[in-house]
Amino acid sequence: GLPTENYAIKNHVHPAGVTKKNIDHFREQLKRIGFSFDWTREVNTTDPNYFKWTQWIFLKLFNAGLAYKKEMSVNWCTQCKVVLANEEVVNGTCERCHGEVIHKVKNQWMLRITEYAQRLLDDLDSVDYFEKIKTAQVNWIGRSTGAEVNFSTTAGDTLTVYTTRPDTLFGATYMVISPEHPLIEKWAGENKLANIDAIRAYQAEAAKKSDFDRTEMNKDKTGVKLEGILAVNPVNGAEIPVFISDYVLMSYGTGAIMAVPAHDTRDHEFAEKFSLPIIEVVKGGEDVQKEAFTDCATGIMVNSGFLDGLSVEDAKVKIKDWLTEKGIGHEKVNFKLRDWVFSRQRYWGEPIPVVYCEKCGWVGLPESELPLKLPEVDSYMPTDNGESPLSTLESFINTTCPKCGGAAKRETDTMPQWAGSSWYFLRYTDPKNDKELASKEALKYWLPVDWYNGGMEHTTLHLLYSRFWHKFLYDQGIVPCKEPYAKRTSHGMILGIDPKNPGKFCKMSKSLHNVVNPDEVIAEYGADTMRLYEMFVGDFEKAAPWQENGIKGCKRFLERIWNMSENLKDGDEYSEKLCSAMHKTIKKVSEDIETLKFNTAIATMMALINAAEEAGGFNKAEFKSFLIMLNPFAPHITEELFSTLGFGILNEAKWVEYDEKLCADSTVEIVVQINGKVKGRFNAPAGSDKDELIRLALEQDDIKAIVDGKTVVKQIAVPDKLVNIVVK
Repeated sequence: GLPTENYAIKNHVHPAGVTKKNIDHFREQLKRIGFSFDWTREVNTTDPNYFKWTQWIFLKLFNAGLAYKKEMSVNWCTQCKVVLANEEVVNGTCERCHGEVIHKVKNQWMLRITEYAQRLLDDLDSVDYFEKIKTAQVNWIGRSTGAEVNFSTTAGDTLTVYTTRPDTLFGATYMVISPEHPLIEKWAGENKLANIDAIRAYQAEAAKKSDFDRTEMNKDKTGVKLEGILAVNPVNGAEIPVFISDYVLMSYGTGAIMAVPAHDTRDHEFAEKFSLPIIEVVKGGEDVQKEAFTDCATGIMVNSGFLDGLSVEDAKVKIKDWLTEKGIGHEKVNFKLRDWVFSRQRYWGEPIPVVYCEKCGWVGLPESELPLKLPEVDSYMPTDNGESPLSTLESFINTTCPKCGGAAKRETDTMPQWAGSSWYFLRYTDPKNDKELASKEALKYWLPVDWYNGGMEHTTLHLLYSRFWHKFLYDQGIVPCKEPYAKRTSHGMILGIDPKNPGKFCKMSKSLHNVVNPDEVIAEYGADTMRLYEMFVGDFEKAAPWQENGIKGCKRFLERIWNMSENLKDGDEYSEKLCSAMHKTIKKVSEDIETLKFNTAIATMMALINAAEEAGGFNKAEFKSFLIMLNPFAPHITEELFSTLGFGILNEAKWVEYDEKLCADSTVEIVVQINGKVKGRFNAPAGSDKDELIRLALEQDDIKAIVDGKTVVKQIAVPDKLVNIVVK
C-alpha cells in the first residue's frame, strides 16, 4: 500500500522489492516469536496470482452495477498526493502521514456499499462480536429515521433537507446550504445572487478545509447570506434567509439543512452571530434566546400551529403524515455511511481492470486477460495534477475495447490497499487454487471464520469493507454464508513513550521515534519473555504502555522456573501440600485462556510458583502439569524443559484437567464479630456447621477475653463466612 510506495519513492527502489524484503522479515519475526501458523497457507496480496482474484471480484461488482465512476469532492492528502476515503481521515489529517487533508473535485471509482447499509446493520445481531466493536460499526453506518422536506425558494427552485426532527419545523428560521451545493452555480448563472463575489471567496476558503475542520463544534461559525434568494418554510409560509456555511457538507444528507436555533447549539451560535430569529417550539428550556434547549427528545410542542400541545413523539407522526398528504415531504431513513471511494492516483496498487471506449463507455476486461499487471515506470510519484504515474505511459493506456474491438484507453487509477484485505481470509481456505478464488468444498468446510481477532483500529475500516465484499459474494453464490466472521474480538494497543510529554505514553510511531523493535527485545530477553510480557502487561482489550521494568520481571519469572526444574522431587501424583493449588490453578488458567484474560492467567501461575517454593519445590508430576499450562504463553522454554526432563513432546501433550471438588478450599477464614464489630478472625474447616463455628470462635483467646464476665444474649453463625456474638 501507500507506506511501501512512499518508502520506494524516498529510497529510489521498486515497491515490489521493498514488499518482498518486508514479507521475508515479518515471516522470520513471526517464526522467532513462536506463532503456530500453517505456513503452507501464506498469501501475498501483491502477488499476481492473488490479485487476479481481487480484480475478478471488482469486475463482479462492476457488472452488478455496484462499481461506478463519479465526479465528486474528495479528501485529498496534500503530502501523499492521494485521494483518501472518509475512514482514512483522522482529525482533519491523513491517518498515515498526518499531512493536511483538503477537498478537491476528481473523477473517482466508487463502490455502492450504501446498498448494503441496512444488512450490514441488521446482521450484527447474528454474530458474536465484542460489544464495542458492534457499537463502532453501528455508529459508522449511522442509521437515523426522519423526513425529507421540500422548501420552495423565491428563485423557483426547491431546497430539500433531511431532518430527524420534522416536529420542529415551525422553529426553522433560516436555512444553510453547503458551499458546494449545485444550486449556487445555477443561481449564479441566472444572475440571481447579488453578492456573488463574497460567495466565491467563501467557497474558495471552504475548499481548503477538511470535513473535520468544517464540522468541528468549537470552531467559530462562519457563513455568507445569499442575497437575492429566500426560502419558504412549508408549514407557515414564512420567508426565511438562506446562507452558505462550511459546517454543512454536501456529502451528508442533501447538502442543505433547516436551522432551528432554539433547539440546536450550532444553529443557536450561528443565529446569534447573524442576528436571526430564535423561536422555541419544544417547551422545557430556560430562556432559548440565551441558550439552546437541546434536551428536547421529549416534551410538549409550543408555537407550532396544529402541533401545539402534542408530545414530541405524537408531533413527529402528525407532521410526517401532513407532509406526505401535502406532497412536500415524506418519511425517510438515512445513513451516515457514504459510498466507498475506491480509486487511488498511485502506482503501487491493483490495476483497475476496465477500459474506456468512446462507443461502449466503461467496459470490463474478460477474465482471460486477468491478472492485469502493473507495467514498469520510471517514477512512482503522482503527477503534479494528482494523476497516477500510469497516466504517463501511452503503451499501457492505449488498448482495444473487449466489446467492439475499437480503440480504448485503460483506467490509470489503482485500487486502495483495502481491496486485497477485503477477502484474504477466503484465500486461506484454498491458497494454491489457480482455477477459482477458492473451491466450493473448501469454502463450505472452513467458513465462516470461527474467530477473528485484530486491532480496534480496523473495526470501522477493514471490518466494514470485508463484510460488504463478503455479503456481495454471498449474493453472487460464491460463498456459503452471509457473514464472514462468526466471532470478532480486538486487542488493545501497546503504547510507547510520548517524547513530547515526559511520563506519558502514546501510539508508537516511527515519526516519534518511540517504536519498540521486537528483534531487539528478542535479542536481549528472548522470545518467551516478550510473549509473556505482552500478555501480562494489562487487560487484553485495553491499551497498555511498554515499560522496561515489566519485561525484566517476566524474564526473572522464567529464570525462576528454569532454576526450579533443576531441583524437582520425585512424585507421580500431586503432593498433599500443592494438590488443591494445582487444581485451582489449572481451572483458573483454562478459564482465563478461553475468556482472553491472559494477564490473570499468568498472575495465577506466578502465585503457584510462590506456593511451590514455600512447599519446598515441585515434584515431577506437578512441574509437568505446570509446563503444559505455561506452554501457550512461553512455548520455547517449556518445550525445552519438557523434553529435557523426559516428558516427551509437549506440543503433542494433552491439556491438563482439574477436579472441581479439589478446587474448593479445605479451610476458610471466619470473621468474628462482637455486637456487630469485627474483633477477630480464625481458620476453620470448610463446611463446618453453625454450632462448630460458634464453639471455635469462643475458644479464640482474643474473643474469650472480651466475652468473659459478660452475658451472651445471642449467637449467629453464617457457614464459611462469620460468627456474630451479641453480649451485654
